[in-house]
Formats: sequence, C-alpha cells, structure tokens
Amino acid sequence: METNNSDTAAVTIKPRRLGAVNWVGLKTLVQREVGRFLKVYSQTIIAPVVTTLLFYTVFMLAFGGVKREVGDIPFMQFLAPGLVMMAMAQNAFSNTSSSFIIAKIQGNIVDILMPPLSHIEILLGFLIGGVLRGLMVGFVAIVTISFFVHIPVHSVWQIVAFSIQGTMMMATMGIICGIWAERFDHIAAFTNFFVTPLTFLSGTFYSITVLPGIWYDLAHYNPFFFMIDGFRAGFIEQADGSLWFGLGLLTAVNIILVGMAYQMIRTGYKIKS
Repeated sequence: METNNSDTAAVTIKPRRLGAVNWVGLKTLVQREVGRFLKVYSQTIIAPVVTTLLFYTVFMLAFGGVKREVGDIPFMQFLAPGLVMMAMAQNAFSNTSSSFIIAKIQGNIVDILMPPLSHIEILLGFLIGGVLRGLMVGFVAIVTISFFVHIPVHSVWQIVAFSIQGTMMMATMGIICGIWAERFDHIAAFTNFFVTPLTFLSGTFYSITVLPGIWYDLAHYNPFFFMIDGFRAGFIEQADGSLWFGLGLLTAVNIILVGMAYQMIRTGYKIKS
C-alpha cells in the first residue's frame, strides 16, 4: 500500500504576530469590562441615575431650589450638572476598583495577567471600561433630569473635555485603590475618607464663593472642584474658577495617577504574590 506523503506531512503552525499593540487582546478586555457592568445595568446605570434624581428632589424641596438663584442662574440649573458629574465620577471609580478587588478575592486575577497583554494594555483596558461607565451614567442622568428642568448647553467641548478628564481621574484612582486594597472594607474606607469629602467640598451643591477664608483658597487646589466646575460651565457658562487652570491641573493629576497605576501593574504590586 502506498502512502500519500501529502497526507502525512507535518502541519506547521506559525505563532500569531501581535505587533506593537495587541489590539485584539485590548478590545477583548474592554468588551469584558463594558459587558460586566452592562449585564447588571439596573445596578450600574439605572440605580446611580435614580440616586441622582433623589438628590435633586431633596435639594429642590428642602432648600427652596425653585426660587433660589446662584448669581443669575436658577439654582436647579446650577445644581443639575454638579450632581451628574458626581455620579459620573463615583461610577468610574467604582467600576475599576471593584474589577480589581473582585478579581483578587476570587483568584481570577491570573486570567488578566496570563494573556499576552502588556502592562499598558491592561491599564488601558480597565481605564477605558471605567470611563465608558461614567460617561454612560452621565448621559442617561442628564437626559433624565432634562425632563424636569431646562438645562442649557453653552460649550460642548468643555462638557466633553471635563467629563473625560474627570472620569479618567476617578477611574485611574479606582485602579490604584483596587490594586492596593485587600478587601472591600479598604475600598469603603478610601471612598468614605477621601473621595466623598473631596466631592462634597468641591462645590457640587453650592458656589464656592460662599466658603470662608482658607476654605475658599483650598478649594482652588481641589481637582474635584475643577472637574465639577468645568463640566458645569459647559452647560450654564458660569464658572467659579479658571477653566484653563482647571484643565491643566486635571491633566497633571491624570498623568501622575496613570504613572502610579502603571508602576503598580508593572511591578505586580499585590496582584502577583
């Protein structure tokens, strides 16, 4: 019996060339992060919007918001963008911090570290997921609130720039916190003692011009203030601080935070031991 050499020839499998960037791996990680929060959209998208509406209602009823004004702006128009930006920031932080802490506690962090993804690709995958969740929450919230009060749009570029800078800052902060934390209590402590105070002292519910003395000066070094102030100015054209200084400060803070997060992932701090 003759043997066909073509049938018995060994098949050579060539390794796939990934190039400078593993676009398939990065896309997959982003899809995983987006799919993770969209799968439970009632908790990750709808619930934050409902909470924002509750805050809005409480301030309208408790402080006579319908009749009040901040400068020449009706208080309810002034308040809405601040509440939306706060919701965006909190959800961007929550998305990335929960991703890392859950992966560490469940022991499946190896599923992220083993694939052929570079450190910067891992960082970008989580960062994009957090920013997208924040932006989705913001979009749904602003559309929902617009049914109750007219919200003017002054500058689209300001809205986009500060929303991206703000959610990027909080998403990166969430990555750092998620890597550092060893249990959910640590993330709760970071949120309660750092994120929440800076958010509530950032002029979300008021103009910082009412702050006395040193508190007014300190507010101008709070990146949370510029995040909210710049986003609000994109709608109502009224800002309590310098928009360009705020944009520069947020950019500088983001560069520092991204550098810290990258270094933690590169060295495997608390994720490879």
